[in-house]
Amino acid sequence: MNWDTVAQHITAATGRAFTARSVQPLSGGDINAAFRLQDGDKSYFIKLNRAEWVEMFVAEFEGLQELASSQTVCVPQPVVYGQNDTHCFLVLDYLELGRSSAASERLLGQQLAHLHQQVQPYFGWHRDNTIGSTLQANPQSNDWLDFWREHRLGFQLQLAAQNGYGGRLQVLGERLGVELAALFGDYAPSPSLLHGDLWAGNAATDKQGKPVIFDPACYYGDREADLAMTELFSGFGRDFYAAYHDVWALHDGYRVRKSLYNLYHILNHLNLFGSSYLRQAENVMVGLLAEVGVATP
Repeated sequence: MNWDTVAQHITAATGRAFTARSVQPLSGGDINAAFRLQDGDKSYFIKLNRAEWVEMFVAEFEGLQELASSQTVCVPQPVVYGQNDTHCFLVLDYLELGRSSAASERLLGQQLAHLHQQVQPYFGWHRDNTIGSTLQANPQSNDWLDFWREHRLGFQLQLAAQNGYGGRLQVLGERLGVELAALFGDYAPSPSLLHGDLWAGNAATDKQGKPVIFDPACYYGDREADLAMTELFSGFGRDFYAAYHDVWALHDGYRVRKSLYNLYHILNHLNLFGSSYLRQAENVMVGLLAEVGVATP
């Protein structure tokens, strides 16, 4: 990568001259390369990928802006994105991270509840983005069940079929789509601003003890979807959940629906990482159908 190109974009975006005097590789996850770019006392966090992935970075940039505009929970400040012939990049302010505590967990729970109180009159978003490296379609809709059936479960099941996962998975998925309304009863979700990919690896605490969330896959949807994912891989403590509930208690039906919402991510992992997630996806569907009294093969 020509780091002078990145530095020039930073200078243009901030109005402050910046030179890439130090480049330090960082852990950046499975999808992107990550670096700390430094000039004196100013540092930036850089995500790097192939040029054809630039729209992923545009969506992440706008997602961070959307979260920041809620003035509820801290996110890395998005600075600029760009590309050259071979690479695309996303520049964020570099945050020094510290250790989480019971106090920071409580604060994150409160702030997430306030984030979810930011609403729109529609489900979806103004653009598509990605969940991992998978396209996440976000057309605006007035009907949450249709949105989830078609653009979350249906989309992932179609990908699974293309990836060779047919048979029982598809039969169970079709039945679940038909029975979806029975999982909601009298519960009518509001279109809340969601992080969209809120597992423990996308949350941290800065040196001042403030919670930080990052790597969003934003859209407006049922807040239960965000809470459900915090439980999928664990990593959030009792203080976090108690503080969230103190601000905005969850509906009783969340106990069941969290499996529905996490099914989306399990299917995405099936499509991204392979057959080790197949049995888990099928078992979740069997359990959800049993909740509404539907026998399964």
